[in-house]
Amino acid sequence: MKIMNRLAAYAALTALACTSLTAFADDHGFTEGQVVNVARIRTVDGKFDDYMKWIDTTWKAQQEAAKKAGYLVSYEVISVEPRTLDDPDLLLVTRYKNWAALDGAQAKGDEIAKLVEGSVAASNQAQFSRAAIRRVLGSSTMQVLDLK
Repeated sequence: MKIMNRLAAYAALTALACTSLTAFADDHGFTEGQVVNVARIRTVDGKFDDYMKWIDTTWKAQQEAAKKAGYLVSYEVISVEPRTLDDPDLLLVTRYKNWAALDGAQAKGDEIAKLVEGSVAASNQAQFSRAAIRRVLGSSTMQVLDLK
C-alpha cells in the first residue's frame, strides 16, 4: 500500500511539474512596446535647408500639438547618408504608445492640420508644394518588442 501511495505521489508531482513547464513555455520573453513609424525622405539637391526649415517650424508644431493631445509619445529627425539616388537623406521617426493610438488617425490628423495650418485644404496645398523640395520614398510602421 505504501508503494502505491508513493507511486501516486510521484505521478502527481510529475504531472504538476509538466503543467508548470507548459505554462512557462507559453510565456514570451518580450512584451509589446511602442509602435514606431519611420518616414523615408529624400530632399531635392540644394533644398535640404529649405526642407529643414519646414521641419523645424510646421512639422515640429504638428508633432508638438499631437504630443500635447496624447496622440503620440515622441518624434525625432535622423540624418542619413544616402548611397543611391533612391535612398533617403532624412528619416522622420514618430513613436506611438501602441497600435490603438493609430485608431482614427485621419480625424486626428485633420484636427492637427486645422490647429497648425488653419484648415485641411491649406495643409493639403502645403503638402503639394513641398514636392518641389523633397520626395517621400515611403514609410514603415513597426512595433518594438521589449525584452524581459
